[in-house]
This record gives sequence, C-alpha cells and structure tokens, in this order.
Amino acid sequence: MPALILVIFCSSCAQVKNGNDNDDRPNFLFILVDDQPFDALGINGRYSFLQTPNMDRLAGEGVLFNNFFCTQSICSPSRGSFLTGTYPHVHGVNQNNAHVDPNWKELPPISVHLQKSGYQTAHIGKIHMAHLKGKDHIRPGFDYWYSFIGQGAYFDPMVNDNGEEYRETGYMTDILTDKAVNWLEKNRDSNKPFYLNLWHKSVHEDHSPAPRHEQLYSSYSLPTPPFDSHLETFSGKPEWQRIKAYDSEWKSYMPVPSLPVKDWPIKGDKFMRLLRCLKSVDESLGRVLAKLEEIGELDNTIIIFSSDNGYFMGEHTYWDKRIAYENSIRMPLIMRHPKTIAPNSKINDMCLNIDMAPTILDYAGVEIPAYMQGESMRELLAGKSTDWRSSFMFEYYVDDEYPYAGPNMLAIRTDQYKLVDNDLENDIDELYDLVNDPGEMNNLIEIAEYDSLEASLRMQLEQLKEQYKYNPDRDWWLRQALKE
Repeated sequence: MPALILVIFCSSCAQVKNGNDNDDRPNFLFILVDDQPFDALGINGRYSFLQTPNMDRLAGEGVLFNNFFCTQSICSPSRGSFLTGTYPHVHGVNQNNAHVDPNWKELPPISVHLQKSGYQTAHIGKIHMAHLKGKDHIRPGFDYWYSFIGQGAYFDPMVNDNGEEYRETGYMTDILTDKAVNWLEKNRDSNKPFYLNLWHKSVHEDHSPAPRHEQLYSSYSLPTPPFDSHLETFSGKPEWQRIKAYDSEWKSYMPVPSLPVKDWPIKGDKFMRLLRCLKSVDESLGRVLAKLEEIGELDNTIIIFSSDNGYFMGEHTYWDKRIAYENSIRMPLIMRHPKTIAPNSKINDMCLNIDMAPTILDYAGVEIPAYMQGESMRELLAGKSTDWRSSFMFEYYVDDEYPYAGPNMLAIRTDQYKLVDNDLENDIDELYDLVNDPGEMNNLIEIAEYDSLEASLRMQLEQLKEQYKYNPDRDWWLRQALKE
C-alpha cells in the first residue's frame, strides 16, 4: 500500500482568544514515555529500589493524577488522541498501522492551533504515525521536527531531522534529550511562547537500558504485584484470556475450570530491564528541568509528564498492554506550573488522554475546537470544584499483526465498577468491583445478583457510545482516506 499523504488546511483551526501578541502565555513541555506502568514511580512505593528522583521532584512541585487513562491502550491510537483530543474511532488510527495518520484534514492537531496562535512548536522523539520519509515525515504544525520511523532503535538510530535523514551515534534517550536541550538553548525564539514535545522511545520493548544502567538494581528482586493479581487462574474469566496467557499450553488444561498458577517472577528479567530504562528517562527529565531553569523559563512552563498507555508487569500473568485491565489503561500523569497548580497535590478524578489537547489550548488562550471530545482539566488543576465525568468508555480493536492479543472490546469504567463487552459470540464478558476487588480477579458477570448492575452499566455504555459518536467499523476512515 502506498504511503498516504493528506492535504492540510486550517479552516477548522481554532482561533486565539487574546490575540497573537499575548506573549505572557505559558510555554508547554510535553514529555511522553512509551509503555511506562502507572505505578512505576519512586514515590508510588511499589518498587522500593526504583530511582526516579526527578519524577518524584516533579510530583512534589506539582500535581500527581491518580486516575489518568487512555481511550485505547496502544501506541499510535493513544498518540493520535493526545494530539487531536478525540477517540481513535474518530481520528481514525486504531492500531499501529504504518500507512495511516489521524485525520489531520478535519481534526488539526494541537500543534497546528498553537502554531497559528503564535507559539513556536517543536517535536523531538517518537511519533509512530504514517511511515513517510524526508519532509513528508514531518507532521502538521511543527516548526522543528526530529523523529524517526516506527519504533526506531535504542542504539545508533536512523533519524529524521527536519526532513534530512541520517544515522545518529549513541543511546536514543540521550540523543533526544540533547536535541531538546539544544533547541531550548539555541533554537528557541525568546519572543514567542513555545510548545515542545519530548516523546521518548523508552521504555518500549525490547527494554534496552543505557550501558551505564545495565547492572542497576541487580541486587534486588521484583516484588509480587499488588493484590496478588499474578495468581491468576482464569477461573470465571473469558476463554480468550486463557488462550492469551497460556498460548499453546491452554489446550491441555481445557477440561478443568481453572489453570495452574504460574511461578513468580513472570518474565522477571524483562520487567527489571524496563525499570532500568526508566533511569535514563528520569535523568533526561532532570537535564531538561535544569535547562529551563537556566534560561529562566522553568516557572513559566507547564510541564506535562505522562505515558502513551499502561503496561502489564506480570499482573494476570501478562506483559504488554492493549486490553481493559487497569494496568493496561491507567497511565502516570504529573503536571507542574507553580502559577496555577498547587505543589504536592493530587487529583483523583478520572481524566483521559483526550483531555490533554483541550487543556493545553485552554491554558494557551486558544478556543477549543468543537471536534475535540475531551474536557479541559484547568479547573481541576486549579483545585476548583467542577462537574466532572463519572464514567468513561475504553475501546480496543483486533490488531492485524497481533490478533491473539485480544478481541474487539468496549468497556465502561466508573469509580467503582468496570464492565467489559468482549465482541465474541461464544465467550463471556467481564464485570469487576474495583473497590472491593482492585486486582480484578473476580469476574461477576455470571452472578445473578449483579444482573441489574450489569444492565445499568450497559445502558450507560450505550449513552457513552452516542456521546462519543462511536463507529465500530475500524477500517471506515482508512477507506475514506484512500478514496481521496
């Protein structure tokens, strides 16, 4: 299939509320990690040995979100949602398809709106959108572009520097950090506010830490997951999960209602390498914070630190992400801006990756376009009482490259319950009480006393589908784009 290039126009771009000369608007530094588990932070305490002093500092000087979620737990769809403020079924990217961008034509990303309103914009790091070369690789709305195709490489990567392609020497996290620091110091226009993406490849599989961190934590062992969620037997769970967890082994266990518990640690070295990768990300954060302070922009900059999705660290015997368990859909989010965000604060409300784009535009004084489905978190960040969402919808689509990873699914999550509708005729769905069963070990879907709750959640899910204009045809937008 040929690479798909879309024509960009800005008739639907948002307008600046206060005019392009409003140079006292905040800067934005958006740091995005790939596959960081929501609780893989030193301050969380899950891993007593984990060293993330700069992430911890950021949380101490800003706000830590305890319930931040993605609308689809996979790289490209989540990034599309961060940039457009829309669900994957709206922006059109619902798997890591090498030929498809979000629908930039009708849904310009925040970079376009910010650039048009007078911001200087830069993207440094992973994008995982359409795999185009040269200047065609540059996504809309960025004054400076430094990225790579797909996942890139941890060591000596091929890169795209404003359309020029060449091979860098070194470790990817360090390379991206060097570029970000250099841009802040030498290429930034001090007369304009800036929006800078620093989107890391790390800690994505194959979890390759910097050589200086290869032996980090070698004297420690991985603790078992909270709530003993690794002790998964899949009793009462959908059959497709048994297949996913046990691969070819599951067939020999079919006659029994549950499967044997796997020994811990599950993929222990793999997960320890992921945690080692986080060390260079934390060092990167420290370097960028130091540079912002040096150039006098630290407190003028809204710093956003998050991940594109969650990640299983042995919970339910799994690794990777994708499906609707908490470890997959929850992400870390820390924000710092001393002018508007109280230090060492917490937000427990359910917030989504689609909320980030409208939040940024709100702070930038740019009108939030009608197509964005998220909500500005600015009132929450100011500590004000607001009528916030009480539930949200999660979606997943069968991945053409990894069909075993999970079926099409929709889920609704409230403060207490989660209903997962697996799009399978001959298998069961899932219902969990997140308050009394935070590890999601006990599927309540076939217990009669929960039938009325299930019915209520299904009705609420239908309302969310209508609210978010849910289109279950995962290839609809691709077909429309190819027609053009």
